[in-house]
Amino acid sequence: MSTKKIVTYAEAINEALREEMHSDPDVILLGEDIGSYGGVFKVTKGLLDEFGRDRVIDTPISEAGFIGAGIGAAMTGMKPVVEIMWVDFTLVAMDQILNQAAKMSYMSGGQTKVPLVIRTQGGGGRGNAAQHSQSLETIFAHVPGIKVVLPSTPYDAKGLLKSSIREGCPVIFIEHKMLYNQKAEIPSEEYFIPLGKADIKRAGKDITIVSISRMVHFCLDAAKELQKEGIEAEVIDLRTLVPLDLELVKKSVQKTHRLLIVHEATKSYGWGAEVAARIQEEAFDELDAPVYRVGAEDVPIPYNLNLEKETLPQVRDIVDAVRNSLYLSI
Repeated sequence: MSTKKIVTYAEAINEALREEMHSDPDVILLGEDIGSYGGVFKVTKGLLDEFGRDRVIDTPISEAGFIGAGIGAAMTGMKPVVEIMWVDFTLVAMDQILNQAAKMSYMSGGQTKVPLVIRTQGGGGRGNAAQHSQSLETIFAHVPGIKVVLPSTPYDAKGLLKSSIREGCPVIFIEHKMLYNQKAEIPSEEYFIPLGKADIKRAGKDITIVSISRMVHFCLDAAKELQKEGIEAEVIDLRTLVPLDLELVKKSVQKTHRLLIVHEATKSYGWGAEVAARIQEEAFDELDAPVYRVGAEDVPIPYNLNLEKETLPQVRDIVDAVRNSLYLSI
């Protein structure tokens, strides 16, 4: 008989790390302040005491250096999970991530594997300004050889991270800073969620809304607002951008005949454009309206919280976009 417990998003990730470290002695952690401090968002709390300094390794402030160390460890048989405090800081280590980790298996003819997970957090909502609030997932999704995961719930975070550690290739696992305290039920028993399997978070018949990470919750709130007007929106959480579960999106569009894509990243050149293009190519005859997108304004994220809110997508923006798709706007 399955039992359940309530945990936060941060606790769910901590559980995934703990279980995988118990399961496989080759799983090690690297990052800044992940040891006695437990990480800037306390995701690795308690793991140093449980597994010791040989497996929970505090590193100097050098993202390129310790991601490189993680790649080397992965190539020699370890399964490193590297924590980068803010996704914004991955930009100083792009050569290691996109030129080395992502390409090593291809360039060696498959003789070298890089079973590396890079955990980090992104997005806005705290007034952390332009260099600590970005949503950079599209950059990673654009380069072949790396998988991209963005969980929206504690349940998904745990199951997807456990699968990522066992994936056997580079995975960038982007958490959202505004979700760490979110609570939800998860099974007490071990479970996994395969990469590339999207999830219908809310069923509907009038429009398909596709999103990821924190924006999934905004879409669900928008769906509640729209229900008051008799509009039933189906909300799909992609969970991973690479691999992309386009088949579930197509199946939903075949039912609703309308598609809205919502992401926190800037609208221009975002991953929403990729999904829109592929639906247009593969399911054009199913559409009764243009594919709409909601994304952040094309500016750096402001420090001022009010301005930040104006920059990032809000529930009202999603509601308005649905009305446009249904030709209900005046």
